[in-house]
Amino acid sequence: TTIVADVLARWHRLRGDDVFFLTGQDENSVKTVQAARERGFEDIQKYADEMAENWKKVWKVLNISNDGFIRTTEDRHKRTVKDFFTRVYERGDIYKGKYEGRYCEGCEAFLTESDLVDGKCPLHKKVPKLVKEENYFFKLSKYQDKILKYVEKPDVIQPSSRRSEIISFVKGGLRDTSISRPNVGWGIPLPVDPKNVLWVWFDALLNYISGADGKYWPADLHIVGKDILRFHCIIWPGILLSAGYKLPKKFLVHGFLTVDGQKISKSLGNVIDPVYLAEKYSSDAVRYFLIRDIPLGEDGDFSEGVLITRLNDELADILGNLIHRVLSFIYSKFKGE
Repeated sequence: TTIVADVLARWHRLRGDDVFFLTGQDENSVKTVQAARERGFEDIQKYADEMAENWKKVWKVLNISNDGFIRTTEDRHKRTVKDFFTRVYERGDIYKGKYEGRYCEGCEAFLTESDLVDGKCPLHKKVPKLVKEENYFFKLSKYQDKILKYVEKPDVIQPSSRRSEIISFVKGGLRDTSISRPNVGWGIPLPVDPKNVLWVWFDALLNYISGADGKYWPADLHIVGKDILRFHCIIWPGILLSAGYKLPKKFLVHGFLTVDGQKISKSLGNVIDPVYLAEKYSSDAVRYFLIRDIPLGEDGDFSEGVLITRLNDELADILGNLIHRVLSFIYSKFKGE
């Protein structure tokens, strides 16, 4: 995601466009708490701080030219979230109710029976927990017609296969969505009920507003993975409409990376370390491979062997030779000018 965003940001800067490229950290989730505990951190904030610095180092190694970096534990984000929630609440679009459903902690979302494969989350290969809670709900169903009209526009969601997926889902009928979880000592408390914290997918989406100057909204482009498409293209427009904000102009949706045909997994031991690759082959070679080899919008396979081939055959032999010959010619025939 971040490399694709960086390539586009650089292209638009070269064109003379006013660019603000934002990335950052979504930190107010159960997964953050779990990861901190697994790594022996008593202080969850300290763990989040350490991870943020790690990712900043990765982006520096990969030569990412982001203009902003937002963390959802920052005060500026919390202020934005509280103001936004209040606007939606005062609109009458939030109410309290009871919910029972299957919750996947990996997705940070409730799943329906139709989402499951053999009773498991298709992404995390685990049986979701059956959860029964008293939650606050957002009236997503109220905005179904407006959301459908929005996502049916030809250029809003690319590629078209992802657009069709979202249109089909919205036409199937939108249900009101839970936007709170019981307060476990981590997250942003609801302004109207501190015993609950905001569900991560209500809070995290607002980073696009809290992380950039207001003049850059609505965003020209969101670049997202296919696993978080529904949050971005259904819930996000819904709460924006409720709060009175303009909607994003476009979503670019990419697939997953696999390694030698297998899904990336810690248990399989095939996790890719981008810093290792950048230091061994150069960040340009890694960036070139990802953009050159993987069709945007589809799943793509990572292979270190193919990366080496692209580096040797295309970057060194073809492009390298071309640049060397052109520059040598300019130097010898035109005194380097």
